[in-house]
Amino acid sequence: MTISMYQASAPVFDRMLNNLSGILGKAEKWAETRKIEPTVLLNSRLAPDMWALTRQVQVACDFAKGTCARLAGVEAPKFEDNEASIAELQARIAKTRQFIATLKAAQIDGSEERDIKFKAGPRELEFKGQAYLTGFALPNFYFHHVMTYAILRHNGLDLSKPDYAG
Repeated sequence: MTISMYQASAPVFDRMLNNLSGILGKAEKWAETRKIEPTVLLNSRLAPDMWALTRQVQVACDFAKGTCARLAGVEAPKFEDNEASIAELQARIAKTRQFIATLKAAQIDGSEERDIKFKAGPRELEFKGQAYLTGFALPNFYFHHVMTYAILRHNGLDLSKPDYAG
């Protein structure tokens, strides 16, 4: 049995974004009960040269919406990267999930050989659809998702594997 490009992308991103939302919800409640200013968590990072939690969530959302859009051959919505609270990050996750839900399997299935070209900083990247999804987009999405988990865990939030994986 084969798996479709749609099955390997949109539902996977949606599920993991739902888990990310749950992790942020737990963090918000935890910070409130411990009297920790949420901006402390939002600005936390694992190392001085890494992005802070807020940016990790933004980039995870960007990979989810950008990947699905590129595979479907449509324009992804633009987000401003101006979130300054957990509630605003939750809204970004919700907007990302809403966009992904608009895409149908027929738009993404068959994109294995679609030419995917885009800029990443100063670099121009080119892939075929399947190589893009499996070798670039999913690993990057999971990296930024797990960094959010790791930053919060490092700060003392009681998280476990089911929080991450669902």
